[in-house]
Amino acid sequence: MDTSFRPSTRLKVLINALHAKTGGGVTHLRAVLPYLAKDPRLEIHLVLHQSQLSRFDPLDEGIHPHLVSFRESYFRTLWWEQVRLPLMAWRLRARVTFSPANFGPIFAPRPVIMLRNALAVGRRDWRPRRWVYWSALTLMTMASLLRARRAIAVSDYARRALSFGLARQRIAVIPHGVDPAYSPPPAGSTRGDFLLAVGDIYIQKNYLMLIEALAIARQTHPGLTLKIAGANVGDEYPGQVSDAIKRHGLGDAIELLGSVDRNRLIALYRDCALLVFPSTAETFGHPLVEAMASGTPIASSNQAAMPEILGDAGIYFDPLDPRDMAAAIGKIINDRDLASRLGISAQKRAKRYSWEKAARDTADILVAAGS
Repeated sequence: MDTSFRPSTRLKVLINALHAKTGGGVTHLRAVLPYLAKDPRLEIHLVLHQSQLSRFDPLDEGIHPHLVSFRESYFRTLWWEQVRLPLMAWRLRARVTFSPANFGPIFAPRPVIMLRNALAVGRRDWRPRRWVYWSALTLMTMASLLRARRAIAVSDYARRALSFGLARQRIAVIPHGVDPAYSPPPAGSTRGDFLLAVGDIYIQKNYLMLIEALAIARQTHPGLTLKIAGANVGDEYPGQVSDAIKRHGLGDAIELLGSVDRNRLIALYRDCALLVFPSTAETFGHPLVEAMASGTPIASSNQAAMPEILGDAGIYFDPLDPRDMAAAIGKIINDRDLASRLGISAQKRAKRYSWEKAARDTADILVAAGS
C-alpha cells in the first residue's frame, strides 16, 4: 500500500498527551482538541494514560483515543514514550507525531513538539531528585529540538529561552488562547477587597515572596486578605508556604482554596480587587489571560514571558523584592481610577488570545510537518 501523504487524504496525526497532567498542559489540549478534530485535513489519534482520561472526558467524537496503562513515574513514562509510543505510531501509520510538551518520542515519525515548560525553574530547585529531573528535561528538550520536523513555542520568550540556539527557523510562535467563559462582571458590579493568586503551589509560583509582600502591605492596609487558587504540588514547597503563613501571623488573612473548578475561578476573577501574579518562570501564564478577559486589574512579575503577554495592561514589580510587590499592590488598591483603567486595558488585550486561532495555526504546522 502506498502510504505517502496526498493532499486529498487526511493527515494522520498521533498526539502524545502523556505529559498533560496539570495546569497549562491540560488547559491547552482540552481547548484545541475539538478544533483539531473538526479540521478536514487531519485525522487525530490521542495517546492518554488511563489515569488522564477523566481530565479530557468527554472526548470529541472526531478523536481516536488510545488508552495505555503502566505504573506512572517520570522515568517509566519516559521509557514508555521513547520505546513503546514510536512503535504505536509506526503501527498506526501516523504521518506526524505531535507532543505538546518540551520533548517527545525521538524516533516517532515526523515529530513536532511544543516549547511550554520553563526550564529556568531548575536553577532554583537544587534538591537532588529535582536536579536530576530538570537536567533530564533539559537534555530531552535539546534532543527533541534537533530531531523535530517543526516546533511550536507558546511565546517569543519561550522560543528564545528554550531553543538553545537550535533550529530557530523551524520554531513558530503560537500563543495560547482563553476560554470565552472568562468575561467581565455585569455592569455596575462592585469588586471585592481581596487579592487573588492563581496557580498550583510549587516553587516557580513564588508564593513565599507574595506572603511576605502581603505582610508588608497590611501595615498600611490591615484588612487586606489573599485567596490562593491552586493545588499543592509535592510536599516540601506547600509545607514552606504553610510555615510562612504561620510565621507572619497571616492565618486569618490567607485562604488556600486548593484546586477550583472553572465556574468558581470565573467568579473569583470577577470579584477580586486584583490578581497578583508573582511567578518567576513562565513561558505564557494562563491566569494572566483569564484575568485580562475578566477585566481584572493585574499586578504582575516583570520576569520571563509576563511583559510579553500582559503588555501595558498591568502594573509590574520585581518578584524577588517583596517591598516592590507590596508597592504595586498598594498602587492599585489606593487608586480606583487606575484599577478601572487597567481592567479596561486588560479586556482589550485579551482579544489577542484565541483558542480557535491557536488550533488553526497548530493544524497548519502539523500539515507542513507532514508534507
